[in-house]
Amino acid sequence: MRERIRVWKGDITTLAVDAIVNAANSRLMPGGGVCGAIHAAAGPELLAECLQLGGCPTGEARLTRGYRLKAKYVIHAVGPIWHGGSQNEAQLLASCYRQSLELATAHDIQSIAFPSISTGIYGYPLERAARVAVQTIVNYLAEHDVPREVVLVVYADGDYPIVDRALREGLEAFKGGAQR
Repeated sequence: MRERIRVWKGDITTLAVDAIVNAANSRLMPGGGVCGAIHAAAGPELLAECLQLGGCPTGEARLTRGYRLKAKYVIHAVGPIWHGGSQNEAQLLASCYRQSLELATAHDIQSIAFPSISTGIYGYPLERAARVAVQTIVNYLAEHDVPREVVLVVYADGDYPIVDRALREGLEAFKGGAQR
């Protein structure tokens, strides 16, 4: 399992993977942060395709072409806004990761890169979000051969150790549970 998932620090728009995931809003419009960076790097064709999709509910994901990105596809995943954890935020966040992975499997996407969904302007605490992401991804990969590679992308220096620790702990927990 460890060989299929890793943490990488840098600009997600520069990764040469089959698909990158956009931390999208429900209207699939360009915004700030990673969403704005992906739209800017992909070019105006991405927005044009997003407009044809008619939006995306929280907890779901939609697939578009990558246009000017190195990635062939962009998977737009709409995470929840953090309200303290009392409004099904963890389930909605897990759902958008799972749906992104399901789209990857359905389209034979071998490599996929995820940003930290919902942790920017949506306010989801990074440590909690990373645990949800890792658990969802590890459980999915245990049952599916595709995607073969998952990259958890962090942009800020301080975020790397948080996501890396969540990954190590998530893999240990999975390994321990698999041995029972």
